[in-house]
Amino acid sequence: MQTILDTIGNTPLIPLRRIVPASGARILLKAESTNPTGSMKDRMALAMVEAAEADGRLPPGGLVVEYTGGSTGVSLALVCAVKGHPLHIVTSDAFSPEKLDHMRLLGARLHVIPSESGRMTEKLTRDMIAAAGIIAERTSAFWTDQMNNRDQLAAYHRMATEIDTPVAAFVQSVGTAASLRGLAEAMRPRHPGIRIIAVEPAESAVLSGGASGAHGIDGMGAGYVVPLWEPSLADAVEPVSTAEATTMTLRLAQEEGLFAGPSTGANVVAALRQAEALGRGASVVTVMCDTGMKSLRRLGAALAG
Repeated sequence: MQTILDTIGNTPLIPLRRIVPASGARILLKAESTNPTGSMKDRMALAMVEAAEADGRLPPGGLVVEYTGGSTGVSLALVCAVKGHPLHIVTSDAFSPEKLDHMRLLGARLHVIPSESGRMTEKLTRDMIAAAGIIAERTSAFWTDQMNNRDQLAAYHRMATEIDTPVAAFVQSVGTAASLRGLAEAMRPRHPGIRIIAVEPAESAVLSGGASGAHGIDGMGAGYVVPLWEPSLADAVEPVSTAEATTMTLRLAQEEGLFAGPSTGANVVAALRQAEALGRGASVVTVMCDTGMKSLRRLGAALAG
């Protein structure tokens, strides 16, 4: 092992013991919180940066720019710190302060865009993208551009190979759609007959054909149909509300000892629905996207009522 980056991946698959349907399939959680920054985004950040280094888009010591709700930014900050790339992040006060602090502590420079009452909206996403584009043009930086960057798919193809048990259904939230797409592409040939379930915020259920709206689940629900989304890759889309996701996140901590963020709560809500439909003897796999330490203040406030 040469650097902390060598510890990315090979995360455990943990069965839920108490949060299970009475007569349904078992649910397995891919614990991405064991990655170095506590997030699955470590995988994609490393893949995007290394692909750009390999083909010359990112020279040694070159500046990197990205827009992010936090976890991607923290992961990029780790990768850039190790590799010696300055990093400029466009983000917002809509996202957890722990994530913003973490990015700064790893050396990233932040441009923070004000939100609408601390909630994620389509306008905020588009404003962040536009600001990142302006910075990249002005500084001649390499823009990882996660909404369009296909280099990250290889990271999720590799993640799929780590799931070595028979899987009847796979459930994953949609932010950029890269993780769902990459995992689905690699899992379908490995698990014949698997159902792929996408998860989105009920308040902004655009993939289901609903209207764009504001929600409070970091890491998912951009407010519009994102470029990497491929409807053919998902057999169904499950809307989950911010309240449902938050409640399940607290249950995971208190009943399973699994401290995750609200996007994981949304995943488990949708996975339970699949488990109930499948019945005994099958396995549903979903993702513990990140550690709850990234949302500590928000989850603490939710617990306080």
